[in-house]
Amino acid sequence: MKITEIETFAVGAGWKNWLFVRVHTDAGITGLGEGTLNGFIRTTEAAIRELEHFVIGADPRRVTALAKKMLDSVSLDGGHIHRTAIAAIEVACWDILGKSLGVPVHQLLGGRVRDSVLGYANGWYRAERTPEAFLEAAKAVIARGFKAMKLDPFGTAQGFISDPELDLAEQILTALREGLPPHTLLLIDVHARFTEAEAIRAANRLAHLNLYWWEEPTTRDRQETVHAVGHASPIRVATGEMYDTVGQFFTLAEGGGVNIFQPEPMSLGGIGNAMAVAHLAQAHGSYIAPHQSGGPVATAVCLQLAACVENFLIQEHFDAFNEPWTRDLVSWHPGIDPSNGHLSLPDAPGLGIELNDAVARAHPYDPKAFLNIHAEGWEKRLGQKRDG
Repeated sequence: MKITEIETFAVGAGWKNWLFVRVHTDAGITGLGEGTLNGFIRTTEAAIRELEHFVIGADPRRVTALAKKMLDSVSLDGGHIHRTAIAAIEVACWDILGKSLGVPVHQLLGGRVRDSVLGYANGWYRAERTPEAFLEAAKAVIARGFKAMKLDPFGTAQGFISDPELDLAEQILTALREGLPPHTLLLIDVHARFTEAEAIRAANRLAHLNLYWWEEPTTRDRQETVHAVGHASPIRVATGEMYDTVGQFFTLAEGGGVNIFQPEPMSLGGIGNAMAVAHLAQAHGSYIAPHQSGGPVATAVCLQLAACVENFLIQEHFDAFNEPWTRDLVSWHPGIDPSNGHLSLPDAPGLGIELNDAVARAHPYDPKAFLNIHAEGWEKRLGQKRDG
C-alpha cells in the first residue's frame, strides 16, 4: 500500500477555523486527520504541502517511521506548526492502519481499559460577562448531561488583575457554585494570563469555591514558573497544551507541583507522541487530560486515547456547543450519558469518523475567525467579527 495524494480542507467553523486532511492510498483506503491551530490554518496547510513529498509513495502503515521522517528530514525544527502538520498526516495514517486491519485505533494501542470517559464542557459561555448570564448558560450545559465545565472568568486581564475584575470573577464562580448541582466540577482556564505571584494570589482568593483545577496559570515564556504555582496553589494545577515536544513534559514532571498533564495531540505531532506523554505521566504518578479545542476529528483522536490510556483523567469537549451545521460535517459524534456525564468512545475501524466533503466545502475558511482572549467580549466567541 502506498500514499498517492493528500487533500486538505480549511473549514470556517464560526469563531475559529478547522483544518482537516485526507490521505489517499493506491489500495482505495483513505485516512482522516486534523491540523487545527488557532490563527494559523493557512500556515499549517502550507506546511503540510511542504512535507507531503516525504510521504507520497510511502506505506502509510509505517506510521512511526513516516512521522520521524517528516520531523528529521528538515534540518531545522519548525516547532508548533511543524508538529501540527506532522500530526495531521500521522493521525490519518493511524486511521488507514486501523481500517486496513478492521479495528479501531485504540485496539492497535493496547485495547480498551474503559468504555466511556468523563467529559467537561467548553465553548458554552457565549454570553455577557455577568454572574447571571454565566449561570443561565451553565444551566443549559447541565441540561445537556454534563457534570463538569471549564471557563475563564477573567475578562481581558493580562499580567495582573485589578481587584474589581477579580471581584467579578469571584462573583461569576460563586453564582455557578451556588446555582448548579453541588457536585458539579468547575475547571478554570487562566489562559496563561498571570505572573507567578498573581496566579498564586488569585488562586488563594478563589480556593474556597472548591475548583477542580487551575489551568495554564502563568506565562508561556518560562515553563519554570508553573512549578512555583503548582507547589503554592491551593487549587490543583494543570498545564501542557502549548508544549510541542515530549521532552517538555519530562521537564514538567521533573519540576514537580503538577500532576495533571494536558498534551494536545495535534501540537505534539500526533498519536504516537501523545502516548509517549501518557507513559511518562504514568511513570511520574500523574494523569493526562488532553487539550482539545479543535474540530470533531481531533475529538475522535482524544477519545481513542481515552479508550486505551490507563491514566486518563477527563476529556475537554467543545463539539456539543459548536454551530448546529457541524453535526452534519462528520459521520460520528460522541454521546453523553446524563447519569454520569461520560462521553461515549468510537468503536468503528480506524478513527471511527468520516468527513462530509460537501458540508466542509459549504463552509470555507474565514480569515476573520480566530480567538483572541485579550479582546473585549471574547467570551461571546464571535471570532474577530463584531456587530456593526
